[in-house]
Amino acid sequence: MNRLKAPPLSTDALREAVDWAIATRRSVRAYLPRPVPQEEIESILSMARFSASGMNMQPWHVHVLTGEAKARLSAAIAELDDDPSRLPELSEPYDYYPREWVSPYLERRRKVGWDLYGLLGISKGDKQRMHVQHGRNYRFFDAPVGLFFTVDRELQEGSLLDYGMFLQSVMVAARARGLHTCPQAAFLKFHRQIADLLKFPLGQMLVCGMSLGYADESCVENTLVTEREPVCTFTTFHDIAKETRV
Repeated sequence: MNRLKAPPLSTDALREAVDWAIATRRSVRAYLPRPVPQEEIESILSMARFSASGMNMQPWHVHVLTGEAKARLSAAIAELDDDPSRLPELSEPYDYYPREWVSPYLERRRKVGWDLYGLLGISKGDKQRMHVQHGRNYRFFDAPVGLFFTVDRELQEGSLLDYGMFLQSVMVAARARGLHTCPQAAFLKFHRQIADLLKFPLGQMLVCGMSLGYADESCVENTLVTEREPVCTFTTFHDIAKETRV
C-alpha cells in the first residue's frame, strides 16, 4: 500500500464510500456459516495496522480463532458461564464500564438492552432467556471468525485510546469488504481462562473480543439499529477570533 498515492475515487465518491462504511458498522449478533478466507482476515488487519498510535507504538496484538480452535474455546467459556458456583473465579482485567451508572449513560444502556430483548421477545423477568441470549456472546454469535485483542500490561491508558482506533479500523475495513462485526466486552471476565487456553504471552492483557463474518439478515436481532445523538448535543464550537473582537 502506497500511503502517499492519490485517491482511487473522486472526492464525492470517496466521501460517500468512507461515510457508508462508518455509518453501516453496527453490532451484528447473528451470522451465516459462510467462512471468511484467511486472506480476507489478513487484508482487514493489514489495513487496520495503519491506525494512529502515540509515538507509533502500535500496541495491538490479535488472536484469530476459527474452526475447532474457536469451538473449543467457546465450549470452555460456556461451561464456566453456566456454573454459578464458579463466579468467584472470575474478574475483569480493567474497568470497561463505570462502577456506578449515571444519566444519560444509564438510560442509553437500558434502551439498547430492552430494544434488543424486545425484538427477541424476551420479557424483563425472564432471566433464563436473558442468560441464554447473553451466552451467545461466547459462541461469537455463530460467526465463523472470533478475534481476541491483547495489549502489554506495562502500557498505560493512552495505549487503550490507540487501541480503540485500531478496533474501529478493523470494523470499518470489514464493512468495506461486505463483512460485519460485533466488539465484545463480555469476554473480559473470562480473561484468565482465555489467556490460559490461547497461551497468551506473559504480560499480555485482554482488551476485548470480536465476532467477524457475514450477517444473517433473516435474524430479527440484526434489525436493531441503535440511536446516535446529533452533533449539537456533544459539540461546542469556539470562535476565538469572534470572542476577542472589539
